[in-house]
Amino acid sequence: MDYLTETEANCRAREVLDRVGDKWSVVVLYNLGTGTHRFTELRRAIPGISQRMLTVTLRTLERDGLIRRTVHPVIPPHVDYDLTPLGCTLREIVGALVNWAHDHLEEIDEARTAYDKV
Repeated sequence: MDYLTETEANCRAREVLDRVGDKWSVVVLYNLGTGTHRFTELRRAIPGISQRMLTVTLRTLERDGLIRRTVHPVIPPHVDYDLTPLGCTLREIVGALVNWAHDHLEEIDEARTAYDKV
């Protein structure tokens, strides 16, 4: 059995963190933390995301095993997205990160204003 060296493991971990930590993945995971959603529901819930970016983000998260895409055989096709058990392990972490951002928006805005004055 091959074991990753510490350097290889760190690179792989960074790759995963880059993927799940990008701005759209965090928001998609946060929204799916409340339950199953359809594509259009997610798009409405995430201001500023394009249809293409949402599609790319969902596919990437699905490939990584964090979300599940369920196609219902009806006309027109009905597709649902929800967190997998692995994705659920991120629910608290992502929720805490989003809540932290909301809780500190004012302080961050003040710091930016002060920095920009210099």
